[in-house]
Amino acid sequence: MELHIIPFLKGKLFCYTQGKGRCVVLLHGFLGSSEVWKYIVPYLSKSYKVICIDLPGHGKSDCFGYAHSMELMADAVKTVLKHFHIRSCVLIGHSMGGYVALAFAKKYVEMVKGLCLFHSTALPDSEEKKKDRDKAIKIVKHNPKLFIQPMIKNLFSKRNLKYLKDELKMANNIALNTSVQGIIAALIGMRDRPSSLNFIKSSTFPIMFVIGKQDNVLPYTSLLEQYEQVHNKECLLLEYDGHYSQLENPRATGIALRQFIRKCFKKQQS
Repeated sequence: MELHIIPFLKGKLFCYTQGKGRCVVLLHGFLGSSEVWKYIVPYLSKSYKVICIDLPGHGKSDCFGYAHSMELMADAVKTVLKHFHIRSCVLIGHSMGGYVALAFAKKYVEMVKGLCLFHSTALPDSEEKKKDRDKAIKIVKHNPKLFIQPMIKNLFSKRNLKYLKDELKMANNIALNTSVQGIIAALIGMRDRPSSLNFIKSSTFPIMFVIGKQDNVLPYTSLLEQYEQVHNKECLLLEYDGHYSQLENPRATGIALRQFIRKCFKKQQS
């Protein structure tokens, strides 16, 4: 993939591109980076221009303050798209990347041809979850490894852990290279994000849910309930995978995403 370094606010964003044609944007989750999409990009880049962005405070991108709201991250995405003169795209957001995709769609709806909530939710944090975020911030300030290693392991289904040692190692390495400031800024942004449920219920562009039945982070029943409330919808329900299916089951997810993207742009042409 081709590396691009793009000015944003008082720092820099790093992103990677591959392929030509209409645009697909891949947004990684919390403690991730563009690298987590390495198995998915080949399924998409033969037909589309794929842009993988290191979100603020993640990968090689800079931090931009004590807190990174989902709206600030959405503006970072907009800056990248402006750099490439992109007027419309399909957004695929993994976990926190889904929250960013939703924030982007709210601000720049005219640019969105489709959106995939890839192991992500339109609901805000519950009060209990907000308390968990605050506890996580305290742990990270003291010793990031105490927070990172068990969290990353929890993103994979127990069944898959014994088969995916290299993928688990990769995910751990990416997370451990995330700065303390970047971790805390994202935790605050996720904690304080608003609900997007009414937005997806009223949206007219296609929305896809990728859901793992063995997801230890987001109960699949809650995601299915959200899916049922969407008008123009697609769903990939993975029986044996957890929260990280781009690493756990890239073939199934890559093929399904390619089909969804094709439908999004076909609808645009019609």
